[in-house]
Amino acid sequence: MFKNARNGIVTIGDTEMRYASFGSGKKALVLLPGLSDGLATVQGKAALLARPYQLFFDRYTVYLFSRKERMPEGYSIRDMAADQATALKALGIDRAAVMGVSEGGMIAQFLAIDHPETVDRLVLAVTAPRCSPLIEANVARWAQMAQRGEHKKLMIDTSENSYSEARLKKMRKLYPLIGLLGKPKTYERFYRNADAILRFDALPELPKIQCPTLILAGELDKTVGVEASHALHEQIQSSSLFVYPGLGHAAFEEAPDFNRRVYDFLEEPPAK
Repeated sequence: MFKNARNGIVTIGDTEMRYASFGSGKKALVLLPGLSDGLATVQGKAALLARPYQLFFDRYTVYLFSRKERMPEGYSIRDMAADQATALKALGIDRAAVMGVSEGGMIAQFLAIDHPETVDRLVLAVTAPRCSPLIEANVARWAQMAQRGEHKKLMIDTSENSYSEARLKKMRKLYPLIGLLGKPKTYERFYRNADAILRFDALPELPKIQCPTLILAGELDKTVGVEASHALHEQIQSSSLFVYPGLGHAAFEEAPDFNRRVYDFLEEPPAK
């Protein structure tokens, strides 16, 4: 359907990092997904994932990255950012706009802190500057569900903590079918991602982020809490914050103007 949709692989050390790309613009937009990447990567899904990003296609080539395939014990969010910088260099992407969602936003923070030369503009969506008690409770509970093989329960619980009540009223009708597909052969990647979130803390270093930054949040976010976005805004000097009223952690999916808001931010003239 999308002729510019492509699937790719980057070698990172002794393993691989998979990505999907679409669009043909001269600028690069890098997308970093959340914890769900620990359950299923973007492998082979470029054509399926492209549609929401059509707005960007003329001005940007969009790259949606998964985390690398094999992640060692103790693999941290900061390590993920370092590997992401390596992947961008391997693809010849010297500088890019970067948007991170949830855990992807945590990675994006360290990418901007440790590799500022790679980040032109930064979008942090429904994410946090550190692992709060709320995040710890949610992620630890989900890891326990995965450990017990309760995939359906995991999918329902994450949905209930992400979507607005209006969306959930429709989704709940499908709960008898949820989890029948998409169960991974192993939850190892999910555990590695979850463990990294539980050890994450970028708050003391956020003032190092100097690039223009847009922070997007959901007023009713039950996964990371809207307070997390206010904390990001307080510590990142060059940031602006928009909170979607009535939406939660899935604001990036539910808000009809989400990508337009991101696009307009990326296309703003540089401040004089």
